[in-house]
Amino acid sequence: MVVVLALCTIGAQAQETTEMVYPQAEWSKAGDILMHTPGQELFNGVIHPAAGLFEEYFDVDQAASEHKGYISMLEANGIRVHTVTGILNEVGIDSLRTLASQLLTYDISSIPDEDATQTEEYRQHVLSLMSRNDLIRCILLQPTVKLFKSDNNTGYEAQYLQNPLMNLYFTRDQSITTPRGHIICRMNSKQRAPETEIISLCYQHLGLKPILRITGDGRLEGGDYIPAGNISLIGCGMRTNDEGIRQMMEADAFGHDTIVVVRDHKLWQMQMHLDTHFNIIDKDLCTMVSSRLNAQPGDPEFNTCDIWARKPGTKEYTLWKQDLPFVEYIRNRGFSIIPIDIDDELHYANNFLTIAPRHIMAVGGQSEELQQRFRDAGVTVEWVPLENLIDGYGAAHCMTQVLQREAWNPDASPTAIRQLETAQTKHSPVYRLNGTMANKGDRGITVQKGKKLARW
Repeated sequence: MVVVLALCTIGAQAQETTEMVYPQAEWSKAGDILMHTPGQELFNGVIHPAAGLFEEYFDVDQAASEHKGYISMLEANGIRVHTVTGILNEVGIDSLRTLASQLLTYDISSIPDEDATQTEEYRQHVLSLMSRNDLIRCILLQPTVKLFKSDNNTGYEAQYLQNPLMNLYFTRDQSITTPRGHIICRMNSKQRAPETEIISLCYQHLGLKPILRITGDGRLEGGDYIPAGNISLIGCGMRTNDEGIRQMMEADAFGHDTIVVVRDHKLWQMQMHLDTHFNIIDKDLCTMVSSRLNAQPGDPEFNTCDIWARKPGTKEYTLWKQDLPFVEYIRNRGFSIIPIDIDDELHYANNFLTIAPRHIMAVGGQSEELQQRFRDAGVTVEWVPLENLIDGYGAAHCMTQVLQREAWNPDASPTAIRQLETAQTKHSPVYRLNGTMANKGDRGITVQKGKKLARW
């Protein structure tokens, strides 16, 4: 099913008339992207980076400047960028006030005799007077006013606390966009939970109604999801769990007949999501950090994958294969793998954004060796200065939610398959193009050890 989008313009130039759909393949040309330029809400995060889920202190103003520069580079490629703050400045004031009301707290626990009803009426009165900008501040800073009685002046004293949404600029995580539409995630960290409400409001304003919201014990974050033509790749580990994936499959929210669950056994913050150690550049080209690429069975870095599949036109998925070596699976699907060594990995080289086939936006400052590998593979790289922003534990891919891409042509994939190994293939597994294991006697195009085989 191909779903064509009709996004409202938010002060941005309309795209050309090329058909744009919900992303089917990570390598298709990007159209609209949702982003958030960080502001004042970052400060509390950087003064204790670990508590803010950050790697290290960084300059808040420089971070905002880098983010705006990144947006400019995307727009120079014909991509229309919607910003969270821009949308919040456009939504109906009542919707904005409702969201702010959920995030502004008056704490009267230290005043046992305080009338809770009157306090709530007073809070609502203040909210009713707030300007749009102050309502947005309430949303981004999540303030709490802890009240105490006083015999002086107005009769109250207060402590002012904030729980700012300092991770909101990683707009990859609060939702995912599959070929069927948008799914509102359920964040692994409690402090990030309110971010999903902001993103939901953004979708509402853009006229994009999410098809599913993860609930209960389910956990799902956008950095674990990658659409890949006729399959969906979903990481399962530190931030996304089996229950979140089960809810996705049960609701038919993936939009693909084959789901590849990539299991992370390392559970390391630096590689918290699938997109931190694996990424896709084109229909036949991907990257993987060297520690994962070279890992052996039993190593924490050794990724396995489970294949869930269903017959076209049906809804229910069946576990087809379990505990397959992920590297072998990817190679057998026809992907060449560009290795990313440790120094580049720690500089977020793998967390790039593919904006068109063999055209990526990546963190600047990588090694000459990696730059040469990209050149040898015919990859156009635009190096983005993100030295401050990456200290928040994320980079170019994490900062973008791609809402639409050009339609993917299944008849064109996979092509340009390169042989990666010289070993004989006759005893190697054979896969159908949808990623499921082929049976003896199957007809049609299959893939074995990176080579397409025709069986008629």
